[in-house]
Amino acid sequence: MSRGRLIWANLMRHRWRTILTMLSVAVAMFLFASLRSFGTTLDSLSQFGAANRMVVRHKTAIVFPLQMSYVPRLQAVSGVKGVSFATWFGGWYQDPKKFFANFAVDAETFIKLYPEITIPEDQREAFMHDRSGAVVGVDLMERNGWRVGQNVVLNGSIYPGEWPFTIRATYTSRSRAFDEMSFMFHYAYLDERTQHRAQPGWFYLDIEDPNRAGEIARTVDEQFRNSNAPTLTMTEQAFQASWMGMFGNVRTLMNGIGMAVVFAILLVTGNAMMMSARERTREVAALKAIGFGNSTVSMIELAEAGAVALAGAALGLGGAALLWANVSIPQLDQMIPGFRVAPSTIAIGIGIAVVLTLLSGFGPAWRATRMNVTQALRTVE
Repeated sequence: MSRGRLIWANLMRHRWRTILTMLSVAVAMFLFASLRSFGTTLDSLSQFGAANRMVVRHKTAIVFPLQMSYVPRLQAVSGVKGVSFATWFGGWYQDPKKFFANFAVDAETFIKLYPEITIPEDQREAFMHDRSGAVVGVDLMERNGWRVGQNVVLNGSIYPGEWPFTIRATYTSRSRAFDEMSFMFHYAYLDERTQHRAQPGWFYLDIEDPNRAGEIARTVDEQFRNSNAPTLTMTEQAFQASWMGMFGNVRTLMNGIGMAVVFAILLVTGNAMMMSARERTREVAALKAIGFGNSTVSMIELAEAGAVALAGAALGLGGAALLWANVSIPQLDQMIPGFRVAPSTIAIGIGIAVVLTLLSGFGPAWRATRMNVTQALRTVE
């Protein structure tokens, strides 16, 4: 009998035990990959940002508004070639529990500043010429069953009342960090309906030279340091990192819980694999009695442990990667767009499976090399 067939026969000796042990490893690896991906996706999103874009927000917190009078002063700053602005609207459609991002933006400057947003030209023209028009991400359109030209009403929370809009355009994104679940409309419409009481939540700066970002930030912040709304200016990447930093405690908690669960499952699984090997003491002794050397017997023990651990890891890691690459959960995509299993997570998962192989297979393999054949053959299982 070949070594491969012998290993297969041993694994199939208790078929259901082998299958359940492999599934335990798969569940542990699936949980590991999914929970770790929460942190790796946040890390990748924190790196998002064009080198030529900066963000100006209130120094205290982003929830505090700035002033429209800042626009000409920002445009006059050396190195700034364009200014746009936006504010959070905070509306909801039919059910307030179904959250989606909705902003009032200065449409013309905003669209120019974000070339990664793709809008069909005819729809773009229709949107630009309709003050109450809206441009909506394709994923949000699909979730709500909307169509271009449809009238929808959002209920305002920050700006109370019913707000009617006409969907004039849809957009797709060439960057996974910019999701397709947002609803954007003209700031002029918000300003008109609130009788000019609305104010920008933040400004976007289009700068000529990214190497001057630090100098421009200092100039802007110094200019408004003694105003009623002092500013904090940063690169778009730094702004994104600070936004993602709000998930910091949640990320740590999820990683901690996840690793504890994974460790517990793998501990039980490793014990089951070692017990299975111990039950075959007489069989291992018989192999040695008929001429199998210590290295061969040790290799067989390690190969059996590796087959279970690596097959389970492949199933769990592969399942997580395929699931999160093809399944979209709107609530998750809204908070963490582009949620995926990173290659580094797959590599670490394979490493854990190799460690599990060594820990669960080394004991039986070492025991096999030290085994007294005569005494082992007398063992009663």
